Amino acid sequence: MPKKDTRVDDYISQAQPYARPILKRLRKIIHTTIPEIEETIKWGFASFEYKGLLCSMAAFKEHCVFGFWKHALIKDPDKILQERSVNGRSEEHTSELQSHSFISYAVFCLKKK
Repeated sequence: MPKKDTRVDDYISQAQPYARPILKRLRKIIHTTIPEIEETIKWGFASFEYKGLLCSMAAFKEHCVFGFWKHALIKDPDKILQERSVNGRSEEHTSELQSHSFISYAVFCLKKK
């Protein structure tokens, strides 16, 4: 059973209307990929913990961001984080399968550290 935090529900419901479905989709992908992940709010952002802080997502007035907390430790031979992001925070949408795969791969890389 997913470990959801009602504060994340509140965060999503208070986001700009355009951002709500994006945040809900990211949340679903994260929980589907890592069922034992836990949600929290850190620094005002929706964050996800799996053996420590793994990633976070945020909505702003005109864009959303998603990022891995220790993105520098993730091997990124295809430069997905570098090409699509600044400081590991991607603003582009990827397919759901790509998102699941990348989150799983990130967890794999972080477990090795």
